[in-house]
Amino acid sequence: MIYFYKNSHLCRLLRALRLSLCLGVAIAGLQACSVLQTETYAPKRGQMGKDVMWLPTSDDLVFKLLEAAEVGPNDELVDLGAGDGKIPIAAARQFGAKAWGIEYNKDLAALAQRNAQRAGVGDRVRIVHGDIFQEDFSKATVVTMYLLEELNAQLRPSILAMKPGTRVLSNTFSMGDWEPDQVIRVTNGTGYFWTVPANVAGLWTLSGLDEKGNATLKLDQNFQRLGGTLTLQGKTQNLLGARMEGAYQRRWATEGGQSSCERPSSFWRGDRALWHG
Repeated sequence: MIYFYKNSHLCRLLRALRLSLCLGVAIAGLQACSVLQTETYAPKRGQMGKDVMWLPTSDDLVFKLLEAAEVGPNDELVDLGAGDGKIPIAAARQFGAKAWGIEYNKDLAALAQRNAQRAGVGDRVRIVHGDIFQEDFSKATVVTMYLLEELNAQLRPSILAMKPGTRVLSNTFSMGDWEPDQVIRVTNGTGYFWTVPANVAGLWTLSGLDEKGNATLKLDQNFQRLGGTLTLQGKTQNLLGARMEGAYQRRWATEGGQSSCERPSSFWRGDRALWHG
């Protein structure tokens, strides 16, 4: 048997090591208890929040919505009213996007962040405890929501002010008279898909439609739908069937039967060019 003097350096070192070990065990125990306490939180279907009740979107509708919007690794998705984080997590995990969510309920926001960590996408998903009417989500390329139609209407001006081409997805509720580009249906739900259109109303000059000169295009706009007149070689005709898809006018025709599926070589208003071909 080996003996140490009570006040020897080695004896003091052993006591310090023993104290450190005890503290480590105690801290680990407290952390484990904390995890157990926080993970006992489980939201109830239909529980009321600030403006809406919480109901999770079905997995198949989540996938179909994100698929319709062609969400990918270059996207930043924001979920307005993130709940338990299902949509941001799916966007990151299944489509490779960077995603974040805004959730007013503090407990739900914390749960959503833990769910992202458990799903292995904590580095690409961030859940903010905040108000969808206060947080700035203007840089997002995809917006998702499961709110009420009146809340969608309140958010619509902010959404329409986002960059043309921003994709917007809603579970169940529409955007009033802004008709969707696509309606997505699954067995137990319906979703809607819009693309934020560029604002192109006004008088434009086109080149490349005719070798003899430019054309003048007067556009009226109602969301993505366009109307107006096209004047070419002194003849004016009404524009039919034109619509915007993000920043681009995809198709147009005149009442005389002439139509084009190709863009003109350039399209401008004053010093603002919509495109140069």
